Amino acid sequence: MSSIETRPRIDIQIDEKLLSDIPLFIAYLEIYNVNVSTSCEKQIEELSKIIEDVKSKFHDLGSLLQDRVIRAYRDFYWKIKIDPTKQRPAAEALIRRVMRHGSIPLINNVVDAGNMASLATGIPIGLYDIDKIEGNMLLLKYSTPGDEFFPIGGKRVVLRGEPCLYDSKKILHLYPHRDSEYTKITDMTRNVLVVSCGVPNIKYSEVLKAAELTKRYILEFAGGTTTRIVFRGSVRK
Repeated sequence: MSSIETRPRIDIQIDEKLLSDIPLFIAYLEIYNVNVSTSCEKQIEELSKIIEDVKSKFHDLGSLLQDRVIRAYRDFYWKIKIDPTKQRPAAEALIRRVMRHGSIPLINNVVDAGNMASLATGIPIGLYDIDKIEGNMLLLKYSTPGDEFFPIGGKRVVLRGEPCLYDSKKILHLYPHRDSEYTKITDMTRNVLVVSCGVPNIKYSEVLKAAELTKRYILEFAGGTTTRIVFRGSVRK
């Protein structure tokens, strides 16, 4: 692993008001000089193994809804006044796709790596093009009511005070389930910020595992050099 010299490290902080209300925590890292392309046969084979594991674990809707990790994110959604029966938590949406169709859409090798880690762990993974981030100081905080968010492939969302990840000019992420159109991973992306998202009743080790898996899959299938994983927030062992 080579050192990173080309750009100051991204620093993510969690606002004290948000943290005092909800014991959130994140794990994040940067991966530089990736090669974004379609997923290779080896990556698709690895994804297929994960999908088979998911199908074995979640054989019906009852087994899904009783899962502790899935329940933790659904409970968090209710807490921030998002109905999880209408807007599915990110990992749950992927798992439901597998249960319904036996597969998930392939986007590119980097996005697919994040989806693989999320499917394997149940933990939401955010991926961002570092070169489209304004500044190197990011803040996870309550949105100001009336702020606008532009999700990948979706319509403009007018926010009501939900937790969001901001750079100096815009919202990158509606926590912990929707990423921004403005910083999405494309064929032109070379540098990637990875954020693994924790909520109450999720363990430190689970969020770490999701970050480590994402790192492993991106390095294996898209190359690059990586920084160490950084933690922020309230951590349950």
